[in-house]
Amino acid sequence: MAKRSTMVFFTTTLAMTGNLWAQELVVDQKNRSFVKDGAEIKTLDIKVGDVIRFKNEDPFFHSIFSESETAKFDLGNYPKGQSKTVTFEKAGKVDIECAIHSKMHLTVNVK
Repeated sequence: MAKRSTMVFFTTTLAMTGNLWAQELVVDQKNRSFVKDGAEIKTLDIKVGDVIRFKNEDPFFHSIFSESETAKFDLGNYPKGQSKTVTFEKAGKVDIECAIHSKMHLTVNVK
């Protein structure tokens, strides 16, 4: 009986805490580009449950959105120093753009 109780506790705890292996990744918006760890990126591979924090490092506004079936969102406009987060809850490809700067594109592959 103790084994079953332990399993129920673990399952309940996991359900309450969500994905224990989820990460929060920071993607900067700098020089009208998406930047991770100081380098411009065009694609990013993440896991289901991961969070991306988009941080505006430019002296002007950015507006991040996606119309992809995997993840639809619109973070609105935000100025330098502010950030917005998105949690990716489904596997698939997510195309992300800036509504203000049409050349800013990022493809996120959620596995």
